[in-house]
Amino acid sequence: MSLVGAVGYTAATSAVFVRVVVGASGPLPYYLSNWPAPYGITLVADGLSASMLGLSGVVTLPALVFAVVSVSPRGQRLSFHPLYHFMIAGVAGAFLTGDVFNLFVWFEVMLMASYVLVVFRSGPDETRAALSYVVLNLLGSAVMLVAIGGLYATTGTLNMAAMADRLANPAAYDVAVAPTLGLATLLLSVFALKAGLVPFHFWVPAAYDAAPAPVTAVLAGVVKKVGIYAVIRLFFTVFAAAEYAGGSALGFVGPLLLVAAIASTLYGGVAAVGREKLSEVLAFSSIAQIGFVVVPLGVAATAPGLPVPASAPGESLAAFGVAAALVYAFNHTLAKSVLFLVVGTLQDTVGSVEFDQLGGLARRTPVVATAFLIGGLSLIGVPPLIGFFGKLLVFRVGVVAGAAGSGVAATLAWVGLAATVVGAVFTIAYVTRSWNAVFWGAPSARVEAALPERWQTGGREPATAAAADGGRSVGATGTGRRGGRVGGVGGRARRVRGRGGVRPRRRRGRGRGGDRHRGLRRRRPPAGGWGRGCAGGVRRG
Repeated sequence: MSLVGAVGYTAATSAVFVRVVVGASGPLPYYLSNWPAPYGITLVADGLSASMLGLSGVVTLPALVFAVVSVSPRGQRLSFHPLYHFMIAGVAGAFLTGDVFNLFVWFEVMLMASYVLVVFRSGPDETRAALSYVVLNLLGSAVMLVAIGGLYATTGTLNMAAMADRLANPAAYDVAVAPTLGLATLLLSVFALKAGLVPFHFWVPAAYDAAPAPVTAVLAGVVKKVGIYAVIRLFFTVFAAAEYAGGSALGFVGPLLLVAAIASTLYGGVAAVGREKLSEVLAFSSIAQIGFVVVPLGVAATAPGLPVPASAPGESLAAFGVAAALVYAFNHTLAKSVLFLVVGTLQDTVGSVEFDQLGGLARRTPVVATAFLIGGLSLIGVPPLIGFFGKLLVFRVGVVAGAAGSGVAATLAWVGLAATVVGAVFTIAYVTRSWNAVFWGAPSARVEAALPERWQTGGREPATAAAADGGRSVGATGTGRRGGRVGGVGGRARRVRGRGGVRPRRRRGRGRGGDRHRGLRRRRPPAGGWGRGCAGGVRRG
């Protein structure tokens, strides 16, 4: 039933996307209990929300299919599927809501479900990660609620469309613009926390490493985008209508947004290059890639009314920046979701995602290697993948703003462009390093034990191939923090214990000592040995 629900969600989001975006039919409003805005709760599917909704549908179904295979049956029966669907419902509600308070409500629905999913494995590491995730997001929720209350006090409404009208005509509605900008800055910090931007990024690496792979794929691919969506929705459509000190109110938050994006791009790239675990590389990479998404928004916010060339999407720099951010966000969602599912596959089959425990997987798991290669190349921006076009738009926003702008806005645009170029170099570095460590080179002992090459052993099962190899392929496997898993692809894995080996499975026989072969028993050899006819020190009883 859970998969049926996910299929229905994907179909519904696709239908909304086709009607609103492809069919250009205009916004689709829905008034709960038939109460008109701004008095009732309104859900609106316009071009922005329908695009983000369709993006979430693309990731939701594959991640759930992976969860059905990878999550334990007991966990699926108890709580995984309800929590997963609650999280997706929160995402959909946040994308569709038409008032600020219900944006907070849907944020909480999404986050409460994700809190439990992060700690789903119930280990000490997962508990620590979930604690930091919960504490930071609860603080963010409190700040958001205070800011929303202040906005209602200053503007007299919570409906986004009505708020934009009142900020565009503050004298007619007796709205004070200066306090509104201060409250908007508080909201910006909350949305930066939800998106994992520096300096609110502390929860990202631990939470991504602790959560199950399908949950991490949704967190990185969809949940983070809710923060980006909130920035675009409120700051580029609601607060942008206000003017303060002779300019757009958006220009006052633009430098803050750009500085956070630049810091995220550089910090995430540097941190990802120095990691020794694939999941940690991708976690810090998510911080850097979100920086790529937000840089064009920050550049556009510094000079939103700047005209752009006719070949650029939109009529102003603000529209151009939003388009570039959405295209790159789409690329990041697809690529990072695939990469985190690759991490989950490797964890289930090999038992570790640390670089020194991997190697040579391109020959043993060609499908997984191909998926990682496509996702990594898309992050780098290699044509004809969508990452190339996304990065091209991000770079072009900086060039257009720097060339056509003046003063501080132009300087910030060139700085943002330089940061994205440096971040692109870091992306090449950590993707290439990850590929070489995981899929290239000689396989480690752990890989040999978990994934012997079937086509080189005559199609035998892994255990048979290992036995024919004289036991060399199941030698020292190193140590993992929780122990590893070894076993054939697609089968239940066995747990690696301790330093230096694999716990063998023992079959009970009639002889003492639990020998592997029924009817055999171990005896001490005589002083002269058993002779040539008795191999391995075992003879028939």
